[in-house]
Amino acid sequence: MKTGSFQVFIIALIAALGGFLFGFDTAVISGTTADLERLFSLDKFALGFTVAIALIGTIVGTLIVGKPADKYGRRKILIITAVIYTISAFGCALSFSWETLLFARFLGGIGVGVVSVVGPMYIAEIAPAAKRGRLVGLFQFNVVFGILMAYFSNYVVGLFDLGDLEWRYKLGIQALPSIVFFFALFCIPRSPRWLMTKGYVEEARSVLIRVGEERVEEVLSEISESIKADHGSGDLLFSKKFSYPIFLAVSIAVFNQLSGINALLYYLNNIFSQAGFDKVSGDLQSVAVGATNLLFTMIAMSIIDKVGRRTLLLVGSIGTAVCLAGVSVIFFTNSLQFLLVYLLVGYIAFFGFSQGAVIWVYISEVFPNSVRSKGQALGSFTHWAMAAIVSWSFPVLAAHSGGVPFVFFCVMMLVQFVVVFFFYPETKGKSLEQLQKDLTRE
Repeated sequence: MKTGSFQVFIIALIAALGGFLFGFDTAVISGTTADLERLFSLDKFALGFTVAIALIGTIVGTLIVGKPADKYGRRKILIITAVIYTISAFGCALSFSWETLLFARFLGGIGVGVVSVVGPMYIAEIAPAAKRGRLVGLFQFNVVFGILMAYFSNYVVGLFDLGDLEWRYKLGIQALPSIVFFFALFCIPRSPRWLMTKGYVEEARSVLIRVGEERVEEVLSEISESIKADHGSGDLLFSKKFSYPIFLAVSIAVFNQLSGINALLYYLNNIFSQAGFDKVSGDLQSVAVGATNLLFTMIAMSIIDKVGRRTLLLVGSIGTAVCLAGVSVIFFTNSLQFLLVYLLVGYIAFFGFSQGAVIWVYISEVFPNSVRSKGQALGSFTHWAMAAIVSWSFPVLAAHSGGVPFVFFCVMMLVQFVVVFFFYPETKGKSLEQLQKDLTRE
């Protein structure tokens, strides 16, 4: 591996550690829901709120991060996020009431929202065009790796039979990777495209050289031209000029959640329990699902810059729809439970291969430099708003009929196939500035 290629890989990997914490925070709650429901005497609505409060925090994080990311830079915001993650982890572990737990999870949600905006955006801005899909894909790799580690951590902690303290250890262990993330961030440079917007041309040039950009002067010129072209329009995201990027970012975020992915991640143990699995076997099945997610995300990352984003989405739409249809049959007929694990593993494989690998890459690509932070925030906001709605409503709907939510998710994946086929452009191999010319409408 060339020096520049190695440098940009390490830089992207460090920035993507925020994705690890994103994934860990997303999935770790699945191993605590039964204990929290029992210890705090929560009904299904309150349990759903306990899960969804982190997503509400995530929505807040996406709403507040745009301007600070533009003003102070992507790296500085990531450092602040690492602090937020650490405080949230200790807060969850030391919570003395349901209300304090809610606040700690809300704070962690803010961190997830911020990093879901700034992490992919930073990597996209620092990556050479030919490697952007794989490098931004590192963020999603770390998300699913964090999910797997959360499931594995829950399983290991559960083996110690800690009783009523178990949920505290499961939620508090996240402090360790949060601290590592904080110190690692001081080893990466500031985004060259952000530096150019602030007039730091020489520093931007040195960063591009460091990451192995072969067309340094040409790229600097393209960035400068794109900044000039959008001068004075930086605050006008919601304008006709950016209507197509807005449609792409919002729709991919909506479909990502209407696949049912977060309902599955948050309530995986509950789903296995409802199908007749005991606690330990449910934890082990969760590890299998998490490992599958990681494996197929890695496969997608290895081919995303060759096959393209659009093709992966089309394949995933059909695959997830078929698996979801099978899950709904199991719950409606109350039979064939032995197939549930295989169908959920198949579902997560198709999801990791498609939407899981593509969403943060795609959103980070479709907006021009002048509104990228706001556009990324819009896409992330949509993603997490939908996640909150789905995760809060899922236990209530599933309590009445376990099959109904999965039928709905199945239909939405078929709708996604149609929308992607007719309306989504391919973005592989193009510079961010070239995509700006292609997707914005004068």
